[in-house]
Amino acid sequence: MTSTAAASSPAGTNPAQTSAAAAIAAAGSPVAHLRNAQALPTQFPVRPEFTNWISEQRAWRESVALLDQSHHMSDLFIRGRDAARLLSDTGVNSFAKFPANAAKQFIAVNHEGYLIGDAILFHLDGEAGSDADEYDLVGWHMVLDWVQFHGEAGDYDVRFERDGNSIARQGDPKLYRYEIQGPNALALLEKVTGEPAPDTKFFGMATLRIAGLEVRSLRHGMAGQPGFELFGPWADGERVRQAIVDAGEEFDLRLVGSRAYSSANLESAWVPSPLPAIFSGEGSEEYLRWLPAARIGSLAGSLDSGDIEDYYLTPYDLGYGRTVSFDHDFIGKEALQRIAERPKRVKVTLVWDPEEVAAIHRSQLEEGLPAKFLEYPKARYGQHQMDRVLVGEAAVGVSHDVGYIANEQAFVSLASLDAAHAEPGTEVEIVWGEEPNTRKPAVERHRQVRVRATVAPAPFSRFARENYRKA
Repeated sequence: MTSTAAASSPAGTNPAQTSAAAAIAAAGSPVAHLRNAQALPTQFPVRPEFTNWISEQRAWRESVALLDQSHHMSDLFIRGRDAARLLSDTGVNSFAKFPANAAKQFIAVNHEGYLIGDAILFHLDGEAGSDADEYDLVGWHMVLDWVQFHGEAGDYDVRFERDGNSIARQGDPKLYRYEIQGPNALALLEKVTGEPAPDTKFFGMATLRIAGLEVRSLRHGMAGQPGFELFGPWADGERVRQAIVDAGEEFDLRLVGSRAYSSANLESAWVPSPLPAIFSGEGSEEYLRWLPAARIGSLAGSLDSGDIEDYYLTPYDLGYGRTVSFDHDFIGKEALQRIAERPKRVKVTLVWDPEEVAAIHRSQLEEGLPAKFLEYPKARYGQHQMDRVLVGEAAVGVSHDVGYIANEQAFVSLASLDAAHAEPGTEVEIVWGEEPNTRKPAVERHRQVRVRATVAPAPFSRFARENYRKA
């Protein structure tokens, strides 16, 4: 195995960094560290709003939105003759057919079959087994860390180049990454390229020319709307962006800031940052010694157990069962096969009762200790949000990401519920807030409340259900 890190040092190689293992030992347990971590909730280091977040949310449903993804995601470039083998060994996905110029959602589990996380995997160039084989794993750091660790610790002929997000990185990104989404996205793309939109399937890739520059594209969808993710060398980014903005004027293009963009997943029903199952089980001690403490994040919400495994999820809890393939050996395969035979939770949308939401806001204007503040459009106050969901006094699941969808005029959360309580129309309660309050920076003094909610499909948007998921 060989490793390089031209853009930033790989995890665990800087002796000045405190390891995750040391931070957890100092706190006494993984839960004690995560519940009181001083890390802020996930941040998007781009302009918060260009107009206002409500109009920007509506743009991807009504016209066309341009979102700058260049700064909040990280890239892990993986090259070498064993790159495909490493990805197959660490991913639950099938790699039987994955040619260059293609992409897929990559999902990893630990040795016990519990979810590490997901990211988008681009096969950029080369053939599996060749030294020129090249991939880009793009997303939050949880899966990238896991893959890099196993690549470095195992017998793999691979090379890594890591380009962290703009909070962690020094200097400019290696790539620009823009997303255009909405009913006018295809017309805009045809105008800016001067060519018909490429006939690519969902997650298919194509090469375009914009402003005389070569641009790579991924056929993508957000909240069910048609669109493309465009990327290329950072030096080309501003020229490409300006060409899109100029061409987009007649299509009512709106630039989308971080406030609106952070809420887009609520419409497509993607849970962006489930707690990675890295704190227990086979190999966890070695992994936590390798991982910097700064990358283990924070845990928020009313789910409060001293056992870290009570916070773990399976791929099935988040609707990833369709992605799991047992056609190859991978870390956690046997355990995941056993999990697949058990009753599974179902990913749903919980629509919060308007009167209950109003009561939370009203508590900020009344005497006494208020409820935990509901931020708009995203109310998550830790990197990993996990709130209890009840029917009566019985726990029936976990509520994850939470916020407001202007396109539906609804306050919602994404949740994993026991199948018996996952039918649309089922009434449940979400326990909102922490008791006792933890010491995270985003936690003010508050009281815990129970909020009535109704189970709805995920995605909540009918357009997304009938188009995005079908693809």
